[in-house]
Amino acid sequence: MFSFRLVYIFSYNLFQFCGHTWILANIIARFLTFGHDALADTFYSVGFVMSLCQLLSILELFHIADGIEKARLLPRFIQVMEKNLLLIMVIMLEEIQSKPVVCVQFFLWNILDLLRYPHELLCVMDKPSITMLWIRYTLWIPLYVLSVANEGVTIYQALSYVEPTAPTSAHIHLPFLPMLYLPVLALGASVTVWQLLKEKQHHLEKWNKKMKRK
Repeated sequence: MFSFRLVYIFSYNLFQFCGHTWILANIIARFLTFGHDALADTFYSVGFVMSLCQLLSILELFHIADGIEKARLLPRFIQVMEKNLLLIMVIMLEEIQSKPVVCVQFFLWNILDLLRYPHELLCVMDKPSITMLWIRYTLWIPLYVLSVANEGVTIYQALSYVEPTAPTSAHIHLPFLPMLYLPVLALGASVTVWQLLKEKQHHLEKWNKKMKRK
């Protein structure tokens, strides 16, 4: 018997999977068609859908808090907030939107989400896969670290555009905010990886117990 909560969480994960699949396919197709020139307008071609998917990802915090999704709240909170904060910065700074680093960031974000949402869909259908579980964590964690490193590069490149546009009174303070965010980003990523490793161990132990009962 299907409940509203089950239909809702399945629809949410399916929407995110389809959205990120479209974004990744668009990025790859444009790169194959236009080559390096496609990097400059990646944000303009997929930015709206990317922003929509990332904005809706805030709902995942409520899913976990409400018990609809079984996951650790802290690492998901860090992941959701770091993506949305960086995306807001990119939206506000038009000069950086055409940088290749933004295209790379979108590519990594979509790969990460396409490794996660199929696993979530299988769990919702109560058909977990050990292969998807392995992919979800073993491949996801190093890609996440790479994504965070690229976020740091994006913020560093943004600094050169923050300083000239800052008012005289804010010239000292405004660039200080993204610089302060860099160590916070590194700390948050470390906590997230640590929590995800614990989550991976928990799921593998749970899977092994399930296999032994069979």
